[in-house]
Amino acid sequence: MKAVRPRVSYADLERAPEDGRRYELYDGEVFVVPSPLPKHQVVALRIVEMVSEYVRQHGGFCVTSPIDIVFSEYDVLQPDVIFFSPARAHLVDINHVIRHAPDLCVEVLSPSTAPTDRGKKMQMFARYGVREYWVVDPAAETIEILELGPAGYELKLTATGQDVVAAAVLPGQTFVAASLFPRR
Repeated sequence: MKAVRPRVSYADLERAPEDGRRYELYDGEVFVVPSPLPKHQVVALRIVEMVSEYVRQHGGFCVTSPIDIVFSEYDVLQPDVIFFSPARAHLVDINHVIRHAPDLCVEVLSPSTAPTDRGKKMQMFARYGVREYWVVDPAAETIEILELGPAGYELKLTATGQDVVAAAVLPGQTFVAASLFPRR
């Protein structure tokens, strides 16, 4: 006989005492998200700064984790960076939890989270209709831009070094891949 664990809901997370940890729910199964390394945080901050510049010029909404995206009561994720386009920014009420799929989710890989970020997390973003997913690897200093197609995510670009990055979700915005990565 196999022991069955009850599914945990977002409501359960809200009632739990604050313990300083970050949690994600995958079909009601709880996963602790470990704290990232400093390089991870520098890269995430640079992405937020770049996307925030786009928001200042064109509108939209951008924030960094920790932030819960409640796709369903049993599917709750914390992407490193999220962006809602100007046309969809009205879906975000800054006084309430976000319950709509962002236009863009960015994950900056860490050794402990890379398999999840490239696996079940990516699948969940696709299932709930996140238009674009960026996988940023600080160790390899690469960025992959994936766009949602009929069969899931399709790799549109892998960039490194002086490659110029343009993403469909940020029309008119470009940046050099190396600009995301600290030199020391």
